[in-house]
Amino acid sequence: MKKYSIEKSEEDWKAELSEEQYRILRKKGTEAPHTGKYNMHFEDGKYYCAGCGNKLFESEAKFKSNCGWPSFDKALEGSIEYKKDTTFGMIRTEILCANCGGHIGHVFNDGPTETGERFCVNSASINFDNH
Repeated sequence: MKKYSIEKSEEDWKAELSEEQYRILRKKGTEAPHTGKYNMHFEDGKYYCAGCGNKLFESEAKFKSNCGWPSFDKALEGSIEYKKDTTFGMIRTEILCANCGGHIGHVFNDGPTETGERFCVNSASINFDNH
């Protein structure tokens, strides 16, 4: 199993995260579409891992995808770990925080911008700061 800069016991994660954050970040859950607080959020700032505070995305990379989850066309270099995900009979690329291993969402090659990527992110896995 990979070692991360930030490693905690499951008890510590449960104590520090909300129930929804724990379900998504640590148990690879997914929030219901169109329910996350950052889905239609377009302020200038930065998005961080809700588990450890690692900076993941700049607001300039966010776009309206109409998929039901916050979408970005690129992550900050070195902030994301990519892992093949074959759950639910699909082949996808899971995105994890490179600092703590928290499940952020998935990345797809159907983005509308020049990167061609759509980082489909759970709102519960990120925090926003406009400073």
